[in-house]
Amino acid sequence: MVFSDHLAELYGLPAFTFPEDGAAADLPAPDAVAWRIRAGFADEDADWEQVFERFCSAVDTTRIRALIVGAWECVFDCGPDDVIEALLAARDRLPALRALFLGDIVFEESELSWITQTDVTGLLRGFPALEEFGVRGGTGLEFQALRHDSLRSLTVQTGGLPAGVVRGIGASDLPALEHLDVWLGESSYGADCETADLEGILSGTRLPRLRRLALRNSEIQDDVAAAVAAAPVAARLEVLDLSMGVLTDDGAAALLGGQPLTHLKKLDLHHHYIGEAFRQRIRQTLEPAGVEVDLDPGEADEDRDDDGTVFRYVAAGE
Repeated sequence: MVFSDHLAELYGLPAFTFPEDGAAADLPAPDAVAWRIRAGFADEDADWEQVFERFCSAVDTTRIRALIVGAWECVFDCGPDDVIEALLAARDRLPALRALFLGDIVFEESELSWITQTDVTGLLRGFPALEEFGVRGGTGLEFQALRHDSLRSLTVQTGGLPAGVVRGIGASDLPALEHLDVWLGESSYGADCETADLEGILSGTRLPRLRRLALRNSEIQDDVAAAVAAAPVAARLEVLDLSMGVLTDDGAAALLGGQPLTHLKKLDLHHHYIGEAFRQRIRQTLEPAGVEVDLDPGEADEDRDDDGTVFRYVAAGE
């Protein structure tokens, strides 16, 4: 899987890329779109902060509801620290901001695991009214434990997620959070998470309103499935997403042998390595109860070397 297209929307608003040269002709209403700010393409001499300054001069920022941070000028070599500093410096000019995505970068700009990130905690502390926050890229990513009373949706897309980020999320008090989407990734791209690191998330203690949980794109997907099957948080979920990873019959057996999942509205397991027998058992157990089960597009590809060793892959690594 690669990101071939930029975000089409954020916060229910269509995405619109602000012209790098700051041209103000034919701009949409400030609150009608999710504004994408990116740099170094139409104007190779402009850095992200310069484009953002032009944006703030051309648009009534007091009405902006959603911002998308596209590529900054050195995504391979440096994180978005200057971007974050610019956003925080402008926070008083963005009183209506409710959604922010950091790193809307497609493969033509950078592969997923080449994106350099940083500590994103300051953005959440600096914008206490944010309801949606997303970040793409795991290299250098940090997430410190915090309390945020407004956040309803948190998305972390990586090909390899540091365990400290997982623990930081799990240790955060997020009383309004309804949707959590975490891409764990694989060890060759920096993932070092173990199921014990998920304890804070799976207990649900600090996430009382969580209803949609995605722990996906993992090379330890079987272990994650087993942990979720016994987790307190599972009983109040409406959607459980364990897709995009290396989920095999072992993980399927753990889900079937754990607490009942018939209360779910949807179970998403697409991109998997589950055999036909277990696929049928999952469908026969859950679909009669009204659970939507996504097991498509069937088994993901796997490779074997000359001695028969099997290689399986997450959907989004490099």
